[in-house]
Amino acid sequence: MFINGEWIDAQSGATFEVINPATGEVIGTVPDGGAADAEAAIAAADAAFGAWSSTTAFKRADILMRAWNLMNERAEDLARLMVTEQGKPLKAATFEVGYAADFIRWFAEEGRRLSGEWLPSARPDQRFLSVRQPIGVVAAVTPWNYPISMLTRKMAPALAAGCTLVLKPAEATPLCAKAVFEIFAEAGVPPGVINLVTAADPVPIGDVLTSDSRVGKLTFTGSTAVGRTLAAKAGASLQRVSVELGGHAPFIVYPDADPENAAKGAAALKFLNAGQACISPNRLYVHRDAADAFVNMLTKRVSGLVTGNGMDDDVGVGPLVDSRAVDKVAAQVDDARSKGAGVPVGGQRLTENGLDRGFFYAPTVLTDVTPEMIVYREETFGPVAPVVIYDDVDEVVELANDTHYGLAAYVYTDSMRTAITAFEKLRFGIIGINDVNPTSATVPFGGMKDSGLGREGGHEGLDEYLETKVAGISLR
Repeated sequence: MFINGEWIDAQSGATFEVINPATGEVIGTVPDGGAADAEAAIAAADAAFGAWSSTTAFKRADILMRAWNLMNERAEDLARLMVTEQGKPLKAATFEVGYAADFIRWFAEEGRRLSGEWLPSARPDQRFLSVRQPIGVVAAVTPWNYPISMLTRKMAPALAAGCTLVLKPAEATPLCAKAVFEIFAEAGVPPGVINLVTAADPVPIGDVLTSDSRVGKLTFTGSTAVGRTLAAKAGASLQRVSVELGGHAPFIVYPDADPENAAKGAAALKFLNAGQACISPNRLYVHRDAADAFVNMLTKRVSGLVTGNGMDDDVGVGPLVDSRAVDKVAAQVDDARSKGAGVPVGGQRLTENGLDRGFFYAPTVLTDVTPEMIVYREETFGPVAPVVIYDDVDEVVELANDTHYGLAAYVYTDSMRTAITAFEKLRFGIIGINDVNPTSATVPFGGMKDSGLGREGGHEGLDEYLETKVAGISLR
């Protein structure tokens, strides 16, 4: 763990193993921290806050830019570590490292532009000054599916704003977190400003982070269930909360769209990171007139995907995170099959050629999916593409909105009118219109309803770590 500028063991001396999900092999051990370690990390962050928040925005930006350079220099090593620890193919891991670095650079630049404003008064002898200042100590809890970019998406704006932080990474990917912290420390972040607590059991850490009065903000990315629990606990402490949670993204193919082009886009997006992405499309709504062409192309594309160890050439789909993830995917597919869904490709766990040592499920297409099936209602977080046939163009947005999630949605159409109308009516925070990559460090990322609170990235990403202070000034 990294506390107050030093790499240390857990106070208990306990450790836990890190597993390669493609091979089942142990690739390392890390400290198994507990409540006492979290308290020590908070104390270090609290003690460092005064000096760090008083550091100029330009100096903070310079440190972040050094971290950006270091991350780019180590991109290949970081990507290979990610493949080994998280499982995604090397090409995808390399892309993620670049995406992670983008957040550091963006917020280094945004931090330089922190400003206040003069505000009018009804009194001629009075002026108001409004400024934005760092919120304090930040507690950050990050996921395993994007184990580097989800750290920088939180760390970079927090540091640019002048906050200090304590970060608890996912128990499946602590080695990636360690590598990121090494970069920030080498870049010159002072002791105590960033603190890393690793743990096999996140509950004791979360209890401390959400109850300590020295913590001003909680930021979490993960499941809706865990996010609700942490947000409720943080709310009791009146901490500022931002949570990026689950999704159940609709993918709407309108009858005027090219169904084969839409299918290619769906295949590229759905099986990215083995479907383990919160913005992954989970319900593919295809108009009946285009269904055959769409399904044929989708099946062709999925049949050509190579599943295996992300270090191997030509592999496009890696493993799931663990055996529970495989069981969940299998249960949804089996349920759909039992209720009449077709399975033109996939539909089983992969065990041949040594894949039985890891957590692999075949890229799968489901057809004739209906609302009675679990896969229609619940987020899969796996390599399964459920195709839903619809007839009424006027009702498809209503079908898409019929979920308590609201993170991402996708629309394929050749009509600008249809695109804008769907964009305005869909109750989701991120909409891809003929685009399967509607994200960037430069734009806000976040959802509605049960998909979260707050935004990360863009201008809004820095605002999440600032609070407003106003001075009323009398000229008498």
